[in-house]
Amino acid sequence: MPRTVADLATPALLVDLDAFDANVATMAGRWPGLTLRPHVKAFKSTALARRLAEAGHTAFCCATIREVEGMADAGLGADLLLANEVLHASRLGAAVERGARITVAVDSEATVAAAAAGGVREVLVDVNVGLPRCGCEVGDAGRIADAARRAGLTVRGVMGYEGHLMGIDDREIRARETAACMARLAEAHAAVGGEVVSGGGTGTWDLNDVVTELQAGSYTLMDTTYARLGLPFRPALSVLGTVISTNRQGYAVADVGLKSLGMDHGDPSVTGTTVWFCSDEHVTFAEMDGGPSLPVVGDRIEVWPAHVDPTVAYHERLHVIRRPDPAAPVVDAEVVDEWPVDLRNW
Repeated sequence: MPRTVADLATPALLVDLDAFDANVATMAGRWPGLTLRPHVKAFKSTALARRLAEAGHTAFCCATIREVEGMADAGLGADLLLANEVLHASRLGAAVERGARITVAVDSEATVAAAAAGGVREVLVDVNVGLPRCGCEVGDAGRIADAARRAGLTVRGVMGYEGHLMGIDDREIRARETAACMARLAEAHAAVGGEVVSGGGTGTWDLNDVVTELQAGSYTLMDTTYARLGLPFRPALSVLGTVISTNRQGYAVADVGLKSLGMDHGDPSVTGTTVWFCSDEHVTFAEMDGGPSLPVVGDRIEVWPAHVDPTVAYHERLHVIRRPDPAAPVVDAEVVDEWPVDLRNW
């Protein structure tokens, strides 16, 4: 394995280990042990998940069947929640038979029937708390729980994700709307029963006091969308690029583009510059007024993604680095480990 960042072919996904460890410690201070259910979709790596398990977080949240299977096969299947509705659950049932504890979200009689037919034994009733995605209406939650019990399933409780609030800049609005969403979830829980109230995320990590377990994942690595909220988590994920061209008109181009970045939350950032645009294999950026001069051809730069989850899913591995000090340029960093992104696909 390369021992320095200079040895890496670009684009390459980097994880700053000191920043990652600090983020894990910060979150654990508020949500220790099983009160946190880290969301695997943010990092898609069993090696990273294992470090969270070593920190006491042994229950995990997943978004896809592949994530559930991979976690179970890696020996991290003590308590896996597939926080998504599925209509073909036989692969989940097979993992249950191999010894994993798997809970799946349900929001209709059809998804209840699919869970039971597929061999899943435990469910959470997914409640729509304001995000127009999956989840039943509050008034239907008790009925769906009853249907699940009639089908022989154990209803562990409810889940509801206030995802539409995660990126709201105004903290007071985010707090007020989170409280309103969680009031809906608490009403549904009263009708459903069970010990689990699952929900929340990085953006509401210190605002959501209703859930018994927080489904946060982005806090581990962070992105520029969350960074603008002033959360106490450090940016740990970047894409290493090489400057491949410069222009006398005052711009430069690096080899990090749409095929290595999640772009649904907007352009990435390159420190001290203004990003003009990204194309398939390129990011074009210019000098910022009062900023440092542009790098030259051959220089290594860090490109900071706006959205962690899809960015990670584009890559096969995370190169774990350690800088001699937090402010050191990336070229001074040592590559200390490699974490495969082994939970990709569906």
